[in-house]
Amino acid sequence: MTTKVNIIDQHLENQDWLKRLDFYKEEIAILKERLDEVTGKNNAPDFLKDVEHFQNQFIVQRNNIDELGHSIKMNEQSLVKEVNANPIAVDHRKVENHETEADFITYFEKNFAELRTDYNKFLSKWM
Repeated sequence: MTTKVNIIDQHLENQDWLKRLDFYKEEIAILKERLDEVTGKNNAPDFLKDVEHFQNQFIVQRNNIDELGHSIKMNEQSLVKEVNANPIAVDHRKVENHETEADFITYFEKNFAELRTDYNKFLSKWM
């Protein structure tokens, strides 16, 4: 059974998620820069193996951000269509909750936090 939420609430949640995803994009860029700095100072085989792992993880997480962002924007478009089709009483109308996106963002943030923790441990080991 799907739950229904107000259109406005879902729109606000979408906007919040998009801002959070932008923050994660910026954080990935910073983490990559830091990795490049440390890579220039080390060339041990174990180190380079871990560097490749984190480079791959940053690519995966960036792809996840792009996919989730696309899904959220598609949801926003469906909300706009709904409002345009019947603009009366928008404040009181409900739509199906976007549970898939909610689950994905929860999973993404948990996974990203773990990646950040592992990355910081890696940096402390090699600095």
